[in-house]
Formats: sequence, C-alpha cells, structure tokens
Amino acid sequence: MRLIKKRVVLHFPGFEPLDGVAHRARYERSARQSSAVWGYSLEIGTPDAGSDPLRFEVTTGAAPGAAGAAPGAAEMAPGAGPIPAKWQTKSRIYMVDHDMFVRRLRSGNTLSQIVAGFRSCVQIMLEGGMRGYFRHAWRFGLFFVFPFLLTALAIALTAQIAVAPYSLGLSPWHMLWSGPLALCFFIFAFLPFSERFHTLHLFADWAMAVALGRMHRADFNDWLEERASAVRKALDEEADEYVISSHSMGSSVAAHVIGILLEREPEIFKGKRVVFASLGSAILQCALLSSASLLRARVGLIARCPEISWLDVQCLTDSINFYKVPVVAVCGHADAPPAKMLLIRVKQMLTREHYRKIRKDQLRVHRQYVLGPDLQAPFDFTLMTSGPLPASVFADPEQDRLPA
Repeated sequence: MRLIKKRVVLHFPGFEPLDGVAHRARYERSARQSSAVWGYSLEIGTPDAGSDPLRFEVTTGAAPGAAGAAPGAAEMAPGAGPIPAKWQTKSRIYMVDHDMFVRRLRSGNTLSQIVAGFRSCVQIMLEGGMRGYFRHAWRFGLFFVFPFLLTALAIALTAQIAVAPYSLGLSPWHMLWSGPLALCFFIFAFLPFSERFHTLHLFADWAMAVALGRMHRADFNDWLEERASAVRKALDEEADEYVISSHSMGSSVAAHVIGILLEREPEIFKGKRVVFASLGSAILQCALLSSASLLRARVGLIARCPEISWLDVQCLTDSINFYKVPVVAVCGHADAPPAKMLLIRVKQMLTREHYRKIRKDQLRVHRQYVLGPDLQAPFDFTLMTSGPLPASVFADPEQDRLPA
C-alpha cells in the first residue's frame, strides 16, 4: 500500500451555526491535538482568498528528529509496508458548509421558529419518518420526539397558568394577571431552560431534514446544484486520494451532491481512489421520509459506484446516529454493495475525566467524530483526512493496530 503524498478532502460539516472560517478553526484545533497525541509535524495554511467553498492546505510529516531514526524503527501499517522515518503528506481541504441555511432557518422570531418546528414534526410523522426512526434506531426516535415533547409540555403548562383563575372558580378579571404571568413563565423560564438542550436549533434541524427529503424548496435545490459544480472543479485536481467526509446532517448534503455528480457524469470518478466517510451519519434522518425518493436513489448511485469506498463511522454511545443500521439496504438497495461499518468508542479517544464530563451531553458526544483526541485511538479524523495512510485503512479489520 502506497502512502499518500497528496490528497483532496471535501468535508460536509453537520448542522451547526458555524461558517467555513469557524469550521477551519475547529479543524486546526483538532489537528493540533492529534499531532500532539501521535507525535507528527503539522502545518495549516490560511484560507485561499475568495475560495468558495473555503479552501486551505494542511501539511503533515514526520516529527523533527524522526528522519534520523534507524530503518528498523519504522512501524508497519495494517496491510501495508513499513512507514518510512521521513514522510510528508499535503492535503487540500474544502469546507462545504451549509451555514447560510442554518442562519436562514433560525432567522425568524421565537414564535415563527416554534410553529415551523412543529410543522416539520407533523410532516415527518405523516411521511413515516418517526415510525422508521423507532423501527431502526429507537434512540434516534427519542432524539426526534424530545424537543417537541418538551416544548409541548411547556405550552400546556403555560396555558394552565393562564387559565388558573378560571379553574379555581375566580373572576375572569384575574386573568389580567395570570395571562402575563404565563407569558413570563414561557419567555423567562422555559426558553432559557430549553436552550440547554438547543431546542430551537433542533427545530431548525428538522426543518432542513424535511427540505432535503422532500426537495421541495427551490433555494435548497439550487444551492445543491451550485455545490455540485464547485465540488466538480475540486475533483479536477490531481491527487493520490480523494476523501469526501461528512458529519451528521452533512451526510445527507454530501449524498445529494455526489449523487448529482454521478447523474451528470457516471464515469466522473473513474481512475480515482475515492473514500466517502460518513461520520455519525444522518442520511436516514431524511431518507426515511416517504417523499425522499431522490435521496434514496442517489444513495444507490454512490453505493454502486465501483471507485467509491463508503466507510460509515458509527458509535454506540452516540444516540444521534443509526448504530449498526445498513444505510444502503434500508434505502432500498439491498442488492448494492453495503457501506463498510466502522464502530468506534468515544471513551477510547478521551481521558476518563474528559469523557465523564461530556458523556451526558449527547450533542457534544455527537461532535466527537470531528474533534481532536486526548489519546491514541483506532479512529482519528485528522489522520483520516490529512495523515500519510489511505483513509481506507481505517476500515481494515485490524485498524485497532494503527502505527504510532
């Protein structure tokens, strides 16, 4: 197995209020953690001026002094030859973020966001999404219903406070104080409390899930076409390997974009080494909607493309992914090559104290796929996207013996 000298990475982040610059800053922080843990050199360039999507270069190499090591000190990569004492890998990374839609879906006032969120909830239920979530991954089903049940309970309690005088047999005039009191409860007590669980942000997330499933919004559809054209230009660059990585909701965006390219040019990846790494994928969040026929068809195109190695990274302690669920088969392509599942454990990546601190925050656990490690572990996002070994090495049955 030849080491990677030049790589192109197309990363589709999850549904977070971060633009390309912020995602690059996160990548740099995580990469510096990784380089310190594994002991390799790291250089991260500034973003290319005017690049859209945002583009920057990462150079990794042997740590200073490693070049003088004895030849016998080189370690073996799984299924590969020895890693030389002196190596260097250059990766050009594109951040294909969708921050504009996150901001757009969060731009309304609180009442409009709540109404839009419950509208999305009803649409998902009517299209069989909730039934599919509980059938394939019950914890994801709970993730879906939690913000809506929490808000519905708060609305019911608010209404109860407002009509309390009537319930107690008091004069209707008493509602002059109970109504404002109920409103104060909702605005100054419930809303700040609900932000601990990012409730309104999750409402917007489900609105985007409906948009990517139904494909009924012209602004989303036009943007996907534009991103496909931008990604097409990036694929023209010469490289030893092309990694298309995606996290959470970004996996649905990536599936649409790659699918568009395959629809336009079925041979677009011919002669290329391509790895599609979906991390904590939420493809089924959208694909399980009955109207998501186009997304399911594009999943089939990706699975059947012989040049694409699909690596589906999943984690048991992450409730916001479809653990051990074969995404390709569930999308209706049981006859297509399945995505290779890589099951990771967050507690292997972090110190005991760090893991204990975050383990009850499910959104934080869900972000760990793309964050830096405290310890050497079988999975490392920076090594997958900027390290010397091919990304496919992480799918090796012996990937738990990665060379230090």
